[in-house]
Amino acid sequence: MIAESESTYLTNENFDTAIFAGGCFWCTESDFDKMPGVVSTISGYIGGTVVDPTYEQVVSGKTGHVEAVMVYFDKTKTNYSKLLNAYWFTIDPLTPNRQFCDSGAQYRSVIFYRNSEQKEQAEISRNMLDLSGRFTKPIVTEILPAVEFYRAEDYHQDYYQKNPLRYKYYRNNCGRDTRLKELWGTQH
Repeated sequence: MIAESESTYLTNENFDTAIFAGGCFWCTESDFDKMPGVVSTISGYIGGTVVDPTYEQVVSGKTGHVEAVMVYFDKTKTNYSKLLNAYWFTIDPLTPNRQFCDSGAQYRSVIFYRNSEQKEQAEISRNMLDLSGRFTKPIVTEILPAVEFYRAEDYHQDYYQKNPLRYKYYRNNCGRDTRLKELWGTQH
């Protein structure tokens, strides 16, 4: 009983969550899972009007939800600011209502903040990128308050691990890594 209480205390004290939308949640999940300090990720839907939406409903573009990933991280190994900095290199922040081959508002890039500290850090991060002079177009990535996050169906969780060949085929054919290299000059 004591060990369980201590474990809960450590979990509450040292762990936090962040929510990012960057197009296809399979790819966003894969990118964040590679980061030091990330404990786990969950693919899901956020920001819409339908309670407990299905994948088919969300991809129709009629629910208002965005494909997103909830990122659980160990604050002793990383922090929200580092996650934000990494996030930019995984998305196209210049194209509204689209990420790579996925088109529609359900695939737009959004940082969902959970509290005022995350909101402030997200705004600072976006403003720094905007002022950096890296891009001539404006940054269109939204910063919105987190609302109810709905876990996606089980077959979407860890898709890149469960279906590595299909995932690689999709990611390559979607042009994600090619566009990221154009934008950021780095290989993913």
